[in-house]
Amino acid sequence: MKTRLAGNCFNSQLPRCFRRLVGNQSSTQQSSAHRRSQDIFVGSNNSAELNEKRVAAHTPGTARRACRPSQFPSLHPPVPSMKKSFGAISSQFALYLIALAFSSACSSAPEPKTVPSPQRAVGQGDTTARAAGDSSRAGGGPAQPRPYNRVITRDARTRRGMFAVHRVNDKLYFEIPRKELNKDMLLVGRFTRAAASNPRLPGGGFGSYGGDQFAERTLRWDRSGNRIILRSPSFAIVADSTSPVYRAVQASNYPPVIAVFNVEAYGPDSAAVIDVTRLYTTNITEFSAIRGNLDQNRSFIENALAFPDNVEVEATQTGTPTPTPGVGGGAGGQAGGATPAQSVLAHWSLVRLPENPMMPRRFDERVGYFSINQVDFGTSEQRSADRSYITRYRLEKKDPSAALSEPVKPLIYYVDPATPEQWKPWVRKAILDWQPAFEAAGFKNAIIAMDPPANDPDWSPEDVRHTVIRWLPSTIENAQGPHVSDPRTGEILNGSVRMFHNVLNLQRDWYFTQASPLDPRARSLPFPDSLMGRLLEFVVAHEIGHTLGLRHDQIGSSTYPADSVRSATWVHRMGHAPSIMDYSRFNYVAQPEDNIAIPDIVPGIGPYDKFAIMWGYTPVSSAHTSDAERPTLDQWARMQDTIPWYRFSENNEGGYGTLNEAVGDADPVKSTGLGFKNLRRVVTYISAAATKPGEDNDDLRELYDRTVGQWATEAGHVATVVGGDAVQYKSGSQPGGVYTPLSKARQQEAMRFLNENVFQTPTYLIQPAIARRIEAGGMITRIANAQARVVTGLLNDQRLNRLLENEALASNKNDAYSLASMLGDLQRGVWTELDRSQVTIDPYRRTLQNQFLSQLNLKLNPSPTATPFTPPPGFTPPAPLLEDARNELRGELVSLRGDIRRAIPRAADRETRLHLEGADHQIGEILEPKK
Repeated sequence: MKTRLAGNCFNSQLPRCFRRLVGNQSSTQQSSAHRRSQDIFVGSNNSAELNEKRVAAHTPGTARRACRPSQFPSLHPPVPSMKKSFGAISSQFALYLIALAFSSACSSAPEPKTVPSPQRAVGQGDTTARAAGDSSRAGGGPAQPRPYNRVITRDARTRRGMFAVHRVNDKLYFEIPRKELNKDMLLVGRFTRAAASNPRLPGGGFGSYGGDQFAERTLRWDRSGNRIILRSPSFAIVADSTSPVYRAVQASNYPPVIAVFNVEAYGPDSAAVIDVTRLYTTNITEFSAIRGNLDQNRSFIENALAFPDNVEVEATQTGTPTPTPGVGGGAGGQAGGATPAQSVLAHWSLVRLPENPMMPRRFDERVGYFSINQVDFGTSEQRSADRSYITRYRLEKKDPSAALSEPVKPLIYYVDPATPEQWKPWVRKAILDWQPAFEAAGFKNAIIAMDPPANDPDWSPEDVRHTVIRWLPSTIENAQGPHVSDPRTGEILNGSVRMFHNVLNLQRDWYFTQASPLDPRARSLPFPDSLMGRLLEFVVAHEIGHTLGLRHDQIGSSTYPADSVRSATWVHRMGHAPSIMDYSRFNYVAQPEDNIAIPDIVPGIGPYDKFAIMWGYTPVSSAHTSDAERPTLDQWARMQDTIPWYRFSENNEGGYGTLNEAVGDADPVKSTGLGFKNLRRVVTYISAAATKPGEDNDDLRELYDRTVGQWATEAGHVATVVGGDAVQYKSGSQPGGVYTPLSKARQQEAMRFLNENVFQTPTYLIQPAIARRIEAGGMITRIANAQARVVTGLLNDQRLNRLLENEALASNKNDAYSLASMLGDLQRGVWTELDRSQVTIDPYRRTLQNQFLSQLNLKLNPSPTATPFTPPPGFTPPAPLLEDARNELRGELVSLRGDIRRAIPRAADRETRLHLEGADHQIGEILEPKK
C-alpha cells in the first residue's frame, strides 16, 4: 500500500479524518519495476486516420447535413442473399431507393440557425447527461468531428503546453496531441478555497482548507476512432513484460473508464480536441471535490493553464454534500433537516509522469521510509512476490564523480505568503536544517527555501510541481507532512507541509509542562517570539522529514543511555534523541543543575536522520537495477549492529522503547522519576504564568490539565516495561532475535515504581487554589482518570498475552515475569490498605479502586459491538485476549473478593466500609453477570 500521509504528527488523540465533507480520496495505486506500458486502445488507429482525412476534406460553411443512421435503420441494409427470391430482392431494393431519395432531400435541406450541441463526456455513474438525451449513452455512435475553426473559434482563450487548453465561452477544451496518448499521468486535486468550518455541514464542523488534497489518481488518455477514453490504470499487480504470465496480469488489471469524450475536431497536427467541461463541473466521482450531488448550474470553469509537463484547471463546484449518518438537520439546520449547499474553488493538476522512470529503491524495514507496494507474478519464486519501494525524491549529482556535488535539480520548498511574518524566518530555517543530512548522502545545497515569485500570475501553490509549506487558519492543534509520489517507482513529485495555526498553542503548552524548569522564558505567557519561533522550527522540520519520505522513528529516544540526556556535552553534540522524527519532544528528564544549554532543549536533525537520508538518497553508481543495489544497502543497514541510535521502529502498539512523548526511555523508571521531579516544579509555576489581571481562567485550566496529562504520559512509559521487548529489526543474514523480552528484574522494578509513585495518590498534583478557580468539583475524577490511564495500559490485551507467551517460551519458567505475578503485584499496589489493621481508604484511592474493577469488568464482560469490525485490506487486527488470561483475571478477582470481605470488619470509617461492601457486590456482578 502506498503510504502518502504522515498522519496527525502532533496530536495523537486527534481524529484522523477532518474532511468528511469531501470525498474522492485516491485509491492506492502501485508501481512496477518491470512494467513499461499497457498499450490499451479500443479500436484501430487506421479508422481514426480515415476519419481525420474525411474531416480535413470537409469544406467549412457547407449546407450539407447528413441524417443520423439511427433515424433510418434500413438506410444501409445488408446485401441481400442470392438465395432469396427475386421478389424479395426487388422489394428490398425498392425500399432502399425510397430511403435514398429521402436522404437526398435531407442532404439538400438548408442548415438551421441552431447547430446541435456536440456530445459531452459521460462519466462513470453520470446519469444527468443521459437523462438530458446525451448521445454518449451506451450504444450511441460518436458525432462526426467538425472543422477546427468551428470549435476553437476566434473568441477562444488558448494556452499551449503539454496540451493546448482552450476556453470558449463557458466551455473548456483540451487539444491532446497524438504523442500524449497512452502515457501515464497523475491527477492531483486540491482546494484553492474551501469552507474551513461550518457546524451545519456534515462532519460536525470539520471542514477543509486551501491546499487540502481531495483527489489523487493515475490517468491515461486512449483513443478509439473518434472518441477519447480516459482511464485510470493501476500498478498493484505486475509481471515482467517478457514473461508469459504478463498476459494473465494484463487480463486481470483492466483499467476502469473514468469518462468518454467525442472528438469535436482535429487540430492541424491531428491533435484531438475534446470538450472536458463536464469533467470539472458534474458528478464524475473521480474528479469531484464535493461528495454528494453537484449542481451543474452553480459549477463553472474559472481558469485553465498549460505548461510543458502539466495542465492546471480551476473550477467552482457547488453541491449538497451527502449527509453523515446521524448528522445534519436538527436545531439550527435547514427546514426538514436538509443539508445546506457548499461551494469550493477546486484545483486539478494533471502532470505527465516521468517518461524515464526513476530506478526505484527497495524498501527495508530496518530504515524508516514510506513505501509503495506491488505484487509481482513474474519472478522465479514459487509464489507471487511482494515488492516494496521507498518513496523519495529523485536527486542526481551534477558531478557523479564528486564525493559532494550539487544536485541537477535541487528540492525547492516554498514558504506560504500567508505565513505570519514573524514566523517566516523560522520556517526557512527549518527547511535549511535538512542540508547537513543531504550532505551525508553526497549532496550540497540539495534543499533550499524560497518565496513564491511575486510577479508570476501563473504560479500556484496548488500546482503539483511546487512543494509548499502552507499556513492554515485552523483551531486544530496539529501539523502534517503528506507527499505525492509516482505510483510506479515511488519518486516523490510533491510535498505539502500543513501547519494548522493552533499548533502554536500545543507547542506552548508542551514546552511549559516539559521545559519550564530548565528555561525561565517558559514560566510566563505569552512566550517571546524568539522562543515560539524555535518551537515552530522544530515542528516544520519534523513535517519536512515526512515529505522527504521518512516515517516516525519511535525507537530513537530509547537507544541513548538514560544518563546521557543529562549530559550537556552529549546533548549539544547528539541531541537528547537521535531523530527529529521521534516523538520525544522536549528534554523533561534533565534537571536544572545539569545546565543543559537552552537551545539544546528542543530537538533538531539528529544522527538517525542523517543516516536515513544517507541510506535512502546516496547513489549506488555501480548498480543499474533495484536488486543490484541491495548488497550495498544491506551493508549500510548493518551499521545498526554497532550504532544502536541508527535503528528504526515505528511500533504503533505503544511497546517498550517505541513510545510517544518519551525521553530517556532506555530506562523509563529512572527517566520518569526525574520527570516527576520536574513536574513538582512545574505545578508551582502554573498560577503565576496563567493568571493575568482582567483575563479569564482559560489558560489556568489548560496548563493545569496539560500538566496532569504529562504526568499520566510519563507514568505510562513505565508500564511499557511490563511484558516489554527490546526490538531490533534484522535481515536474514543477521543472527539473533528481533524481539528480546526484558528481564524479570526490570519488569518487577517497573511494577514497584508504579505502585509507589503512580497508584499512591500524587498529592503534589492536587492544587486546591487552582481547582477553586476553574471548577466547582472534579479534582478527584481528574486524578483518578490519570491513574486509570496507566491501569488500562497494564491490562492491555496484547500485554497480557505477551506475559503468558513469554512464560511459555522461557527455558526456565522462574526467569519469566508471569501474568499471575504481575496481576498479584498490581492488586497489592491498588488495594494496599486491605493489609492494614485499621482500614482507611481516602476518596482518591477509592476512586482508583473502582476504576480498577471497571477495567476488569470490561475485560471479562465486554459489551457487544453494534457493528462487527471489518478490517481494511492489508490490516491484521491484534489477537484477542487469550482465555488463559481471562482465567487469571477471574482468579485474581476471587482472591481480591476474599481480601475485601476480611477487611470489611476492620474498616475504620463509614465511607471505607460502604466502599468495601460496594466493591464486594461489584465483583459478584463481574464474576456472575446478569444475562
